[in-house]
Amino acid sequence: MAHHARGDRRLQAEHGVATTPQTFIGGARIGGYDDLRRHFGKKVADPKATSYKPVIALFSMTALMALAAGYAVTGELFTVRAVEWFIGFSMAVLALLKLQNVESFSTMFLNYDLLAKRWVPYSYIYPFAEGLAGVLMIAGALNWLSIPVALFIGTVGAVSVFKAVYIDKRELKCACVGGNSNSRSGSCR
Repeated sequence: MAHHARGDRRLQAEHGVATTPQTFIGGARIGGYDDLRRHFGKKVADPKATSYKPVIALFSMTALMALAAGYAVTGELFTVRAVEWFIGFSMAVLALLKLQNVESFSTMFLNYDLLAKRWVPYSYIYPFAEGLAGVLMIAGALNWLSIPVALFIGTVGAVSVFKAVYIDKRELKCACVGGNSNSRSGSCR
């Protein structure tokens, strides 16, 4: 391991590069992974570009989870309960992503959420409330609590995003899938 580290540092110093590995073709340095892709005319992803992929992946997986759970319980794929589970699984997974870094989520959320702007603790309460509502919906328990919580946070969130995107004409970095994603503003919930 130490031998590789010395070799990497030597290569970096010798060629004035910040990262290894480096690719050489015919003795000429091409560069790192992105440089190699460019060399062969391939597209290089922009790490700052916005994407719907995290949201599509999340909702696709929670839909499949709900269908699988419905099939496991009833033997049928498409049931009303599967729709309820889809909502519950989605809320629980979204909360999990936010709870991985509540500070980062809170910072992003404060940029557009109308209630969080007026009462900052809401930005910290939100992921816990979302998770609680989701888990209760999955269990089919305490609907008198889970439904109003889900409706409240969903309505405040929808109004906040609508105002920011369509009235204020802002381009938002969405906090819906946590604080470390480049999801597009249209996908916020």
